[in-house]
Parts: sequence; C-alpha cells; structure tokens
Amino acid sequence: MTRMNTQDASVRALYFEDDGATPNSRFPVLLYRLKLDLSGDNASAFEAMFAAHQWTPLWRSGIFDYHHFHPNAHEALGIACGRARLTLGGEYGQSVSVERGDVLVLPAGTGHRCIECSDNFLVVGAYPHGQEDYDIQRPDRAAHPRNLARIAQVPCPEQDPVCGIRGMLMTQWR
Repeated sequence: MTRMNTQDASVRALYFEDDGATPNSRFPVLLYRLKLDLSGDNASAFEAMFAAHQWTPLWRSGIFDYHHFHPNAHEALGIACGRARLTLGGEYGQSVSVERGDVLVLPAGTGHRCIECSDNFLVVGAYPHGQEDYDIQRPDRAAHPRNLARIAQVPCPEQDPVCGIRGMLMTQWR
C-alpha cells in the first residue's frame, strides 16, 4: 500500500467570500500537499487515512465540471492520480491546481468545479461521520437563504481528515 507522509505535508488555508449565489464558508478551504511514495494504490491509501480520522470515503471518480457545493456536509477530496485545475469559491472564486498526493478539505457551502484534468485524474471523496448523505446544489440566488440556514446546522468534524486531532482543521475551523 502507498505510504503517506503527513508529517512533512505543507498546508494552505484559502478563504472565499459569499457571492450571493455560492455561500462558501467562514472556515477556510485547507489544501494539503502530501508526499507519497511512487508505488502502491493511492486511492486505497486515501480511503484508509480518511477512515482512520472518522471521515467516510464514499466514492472514487472525478470532480463535476459545473459549479456546485454541499450545504449539508463538509468534503475531503484526495487526489489519487493525475492532475487538474479547479475553481474554488464559485463563479468569482480562484483557480487552483491539484495533483497526485493533494487533499482539499472543503467546508460545507464551498463552491467547486473542475476546469480541466488529465485523462488519469482520480479523486477519493470522503465526508465526516454522520454527513455521508451529502446534497449537491448549484449556485442559486433564490435558494441562497435556505442554503445558508442548512450550512449553519452542519457540525464541525471530530478530526481533520489528514492529520486527525493534530490537524490544521482543528484550529482553523473552531
């Protein structure tokens, strides 16, 4: 199995404002850059790491090519293979490049979409325990107040999906 070095991981906090259609969050998106060994099954390694930190890995696939967010769940995206350019924060957000070994931790309400990706792009999606029944919403000014109310009800995770109780989420999302 692939080994993940979370000790030497770099992490960035990215903030996005509510634009009236995409709620985003007062909490930052966390972008971890992990060191992976070159052999092994990265998707299984991400699934094991997420599960060990109380996040349920639910799928392996790509990222939708349209702006969307989850008003009832936080989301961790582990890049198991390939590379992509994403837009985070909705239509007026920021373009971010991700590649094999990266993990994005998106607080509920954060807009995201895939702009372009390599043919071998593969992501593992995971959600905190109790938030596995995530809803997919597109930006919508009319539904915005309802989505804000739903986001306000989403509890913070018990652990960071990458570093557990020592992770940056534990200080940045409190």
